[in-house]
Amino acid sequence: METYTHLTLEERYQIEAMLRVARKWEEIAQALGRAPSTIKREVRRNRGVRGYRAQAADALACARLRSRAQANARRIGPEVWELVHRGLERGWTPEQISGELRLSEGIEVSHESIYLHVYENKRRGGELWRNLPCKKARRRRHGAGRARRHLIPNRVGIEQRPAIVDRKGRRGDWEGDTIVDGSHREAIVSLVERDTMYVVLSKVSRRTTEQVCGAIVRSLKALGAPTHTLTLDNGSEFCGHERITEQLGMRCYFARPYAAWQRGLNENHNGLVRRYIPKKSSLAQYTQADLDEIAHQLNHRPRKTLGYRTPTALLMRHSPRKKSALRN
Repeated sequence: METYTHLTLEERYQIEAMLRVARKWEEIAQALGRAPSTIKREVRRNRGVRGYRAQAADALACARLRSRAQANARRIGPEVWELVHRGLERGWTPEQISGELRLSEGIEVSHESIYLHVYENKRRGGELWRNLPCKKARRRRHGAGRARRHLIPNRVGIEQRPAIVDRKGRRGDWEGDTIVDGSHREAIVSLVERDTMYVVLSKVSRRTTEQVCGAIVRSLKALGAPTHTLTLDNGSEFCGHERITEQLGMRCYFARPYAAWQRGLNENHNGLVRRYIPKKSSLAQYTQADLDEIAHQLNHRPRKTLGYRTPTALLMRHSPRKKSALRN
């Protein structure tokens, strides 16, 4: 049974853009992986006098959620808030806490109520807000432009990727990227499996084709998980994608320039990694053991889209003989 999730601001921007070019409800829904009725309801409820605008629509939707959450928060007792505080201290998001409480304790407390509780605590001088994820908008990566696309030999675009990858109907379809430090020398190779949301992080001393592609091959071989496809951005460090195909048997595909949403899961997880490693910090102070610990934390968090199960649990269930490769 699938769990409904509220539309994100990024999805609302996509809806606005597609409405501007007169796309049909069904086309918008297919692009976002949503039901056409969801798109129709979103536009009907959040359209303004100037038509549908993503920012205004998001503000209206959030206002309605806050109103409901305020009523719910007043009915929650101190014992439940103590459980919420424990989740925050572990670095879980309000949505993860809400889902885990529902799954393990049968307690209903919405993530909106948790956010309101945290902000009220902040107004009283509390420190709970420091455990929340950063809400700063991610800067567009202008470096991944059209000019760089032509540096990649035998590049295969995402439009040729098998349809089963979009449906997330199997294990072994990955997304990949690099996270750089302020010097743009050292980097983290970030991989996320689309179906289980399992994360693999590898440190490289230079963001070169040899080191980046080598790290991908070594880490996925060590993991022993299925490897069907890998969707990458257009950075020149991925020019060695054919080596990945040769050694792992996985086909590599490249997202369109300026279309980070085509690797949305990977982009989202890079943002989660930045909670542990701020943008301007030097990667020289972080070891591979540090990255393994960060990946461990992410892979053992309950995820809303996974029915509040963890990525590790799903990957282990799929590959029971590989348990030794997955840190418990």
